[in-house]
Parts: sequence; C-alpha cells; structure tokens
Amino acid sequence: MRAAVVRETGDAHALKMEADFPTPELKPGQVIVKNQYAGINFIDTYHRKGLYARDLPFIGGQEGGGEVAAVSDEAAAEGIKVGDRVAYSVFGSYAEYTAVPSAKLLPVPDEVEIDVATSCVVQGLTAHYLVTSAHADLIKEGEWCLIHGVGGGTCQWAAQMAKIRGYKVIGTCSKGKEENCKTLGCDELIALDEVPGTAFEDYESMDIVEKVMEVTDGKGCKAVIDGIGKSTVDISINSLAHRGIFVSFGNASGAVPAFPVLRLIGKSAYVTRPKLLDYTTNREELVWRADEIFGWLKEGRLNVSVDTSFPLEEAAEGHLYLEAGKSRGKVLYKI
Repeated sequence: MRAAVVRETGDAHALKMEADFPTPELKPGQVIVKNQYAGINFIDTYHRKGLYARDLPFIGGQEGGGEVAAVSDEAAAEGIKVGDRVAYSVFGSYAEYTAVPSAKLLPVPDEVEIDVATSCVVQGLTAHYLVTSAHADLIKEGEWCLIHGVGGGTCQWAAQMAKIRGYKVIGTCSKGKEENCKTLGCDELIALDEVPGTAFEDYESMDIVEKVMEVTDGKGCKAVIDGIGKSTVDISINSLAHRGIFVSFGNASGAVPAFPVLRLIGKSAYVTRPKLLDYTTNREELVWRADEIFGWLKEGRLNVSVDTSFPLEEAAEGHLYLEAGKSRGKVLYKI
C-alpha cells in the first residue's frame, strides 16, 4: 500500500511516500479502515523530528477518516460493519489502510463530511478537553479566557468552543489572519505582526499583557490556553488572574523552558501541561467528547475550516506548509 514513512528523523523531507509498504493485518478486536483523509498536526512534526520519540521506521500521522474495509469477529459483535463511515486517532494514518481498535472508532454522522470529521479527531478533541476539562473548572461562565493563535488549527476550534461554554474570550492571531478570525466570536481579538516562515506571530510586536489587563479591567484571565510555547510563556503567566491556570499544550515556537514554581506565588496560580490521551482514557469519555463536537457541527454552532488537502505523494510539502504558518484551518492529506 501507499504510505508516508519516516525511516530517519529529521526535517520535512524525512517523511517520504512509499508505494509498497506492507498493508496492516487484521487482529482480534480491530477493523481495517480504508482512509480517505489523514489529518496533519503539529504533533506529527514533533514525531518526525524526533522531539517525541517513536520506533523507526514508522508511518506518520495519528488522525484519519474513511470507511471500514474489514472487520474482526469481535468488532462485528459490536455492530461495526464494512462500509461504515468512521474517524479515529491511532498511529499510522498517513496510509491507504490503518488497523484501528474498535474502541477507538468514532461513527461519523451522515450530516458530517469525512474531511470535516477527520479534522475533528485530534484538533477538535484537543480543543474540547482544553476548554471543558484541562482548566480543572478554575474558570466559570462569564469569566475571561486568553487563547493564543486562534488563526488556525486547534485554537480556532478552542475559541469557538470556549464561547459555546459561556466564557469571554481574548484571542491572539497574526494580522494576515485577522479577517478570518473575526468569524470566531472572540470578545477581543489582538492582531500581531507576522513572523515570516513560521507558524506563530510576533508576540513582541505589542504589549499583550497590558492589553489583556485593559480588557479585563485589571483582573486578568482565569485560564490561558497556550499552544505557542517558548515565545508566549511569560505573556501567559503574566496575563493570569488570581488563582488562574496556565494551560500549556504545544510548542509551535519551541518548548517552554523550565521555570521555578515560586514564580506562581504572586497570584497563587496554577499550571498544567496536558495531553489528549489523558482526557480520552476510556470509550465513554472519547464518545462523549466526539458526540458533543459532532452535535455542535450539526447545529451550526461550530464552524470547521478545511484549509487545503495535499496528495500523499506530497507528504513533505504538507508538513512544510503547516510549519510555515500558512494554514488558515485544517490541513489534510487526501489519500
């Protein structure tokens, strides 16, 4: 089968399409999904670079969607059938076929297109746990939330979901994406100069903390959702309200450097560094999150922007596009 494979970690060109990679075997409790789309996420670039270690060689990706092509006896007993429309998150989605445990399958409603459903799995579920759970209920309805990088990807979802949850939202974005971001419903949008060739904005182009304090009447934000990392850690901590929480979930500008916990004492603040797997620990939690997202999509309360799709043969180009900060929505491979 065709698959985009990493045999040695490195830059985007370490990800190469191979035409004769072995097709996965069906094992008990699994189904084989014939992929129509695979999502491209920043965590995929961390795997490719070796920042997050994987055994080599490996097929890239961990987000896919398509139709069930083969079903184990155990999966059939659960009512799963060949031809079912599904999305999922397991390793190895940059391929024509992926073996997926039945417990990881998300049935896709007829009203939701497969490319949109595929976009939901990593970014949508991540955004969902960020605005519903990772803040440990330290933010309540009507309180302020700062979300960095709402111009694309996960935080484009998170801004909309935060509004659905009843939070007041301050979003940051690049000036080049400002018009798109105005559709997200943020109460305040801070547009920043762009850093050419990167996936993040110039966070020194204005005093964000001063603006946050002005907007919040000097109180700060009860939660800060930050996928930027190194460039925004000081801004995020200094933008917190008393007993607010800094939710650091990504490294677009580089990993957050170590800092002394005593730094949090001024506001008795909290910090967490969560990951999706710890917020989808069982089938019940996974399905609850997915059902809520698909429900918002069907109701028109959540707008998903699919930016572009690359053919699998252009595997490296897909990663380069994402890392250059060009996306204004979800980036996919069309298998």
